[in-house]
Amino acid sequence: MSDNGEHAARRGLMLVLSSPSGAGKTTISRIVLDKERGSGLSLSISATTRPKRPSEADGVHYQFMGEPDFLKRRDAGEFLEWAEVHGNYYATPRESVETALSAGRDVLFDIDWQGAAQIRKASPDDMVGIFILPPSADALRERLERRAEDDPQTIARRLANARTEITHWNEYQYIVVNHDVDESVGKVLAILKAERERRQRQLGLDGDIRQLLDDLKTMG
Repeated sequence: MSDNGEHAARRGLMLVLSSPSGAGKTTISRIVLDKERGSGLSLSISATTRPKRPSEADGVHYQFMGEPDFLKRRDAGEFLEWAEVHGNYYATPRESVETALSAGRDVLFDIDWQGAAQIRKASPDDMVGIFILPPSADALRERLERRAEDDPQTIARRLANARTEITHWNEYQYIVVNHDVDESVGKVLAILKAERERRQRQLGLDGDIRQLLDDLKTMG
């Protein structure tokens, strides 16, 4: 907001998407990132001790590491959040996220409710939480089975865990029921657009407003 048309600098935000396994948060995250290419939104690459699936690449989908290395970095305070999910550890490296936010870039998180709770506690003003719900229990089971990357025992465990995960829906600012992926993506993009304009994120706005008022005063 100045004579040359520039706007006040903005602090980046953490767009956190959570859901039970199979509800669609990873698919939605991928499409949102693609549509927001060049906007300053990047994916937070989580570290995990989970074995790599055939469709995944190290450093692209996750930073895969052994449990001893993970625990060493956790104890050194190198993670913004960490959690144990389905018998494996997950975490968000702290330094890269802080660097992005300070530079006015946004970071997208595809994490579970435990990680989201830690981020919310550590940085509530920076976090925008969206919980993705499946349209029904049958739809959730069907999506897990259609994914064909987990054995029946793992699918059963994920469905059982979904009951606990869904109870945390009311900890998030926004809820999206994923009836249709394109519709859900549109809702997430609308939330992101609005949150980028939130007053508290506009750094230096107080000074710009004072200058505007002073300029108007000289005109009157």
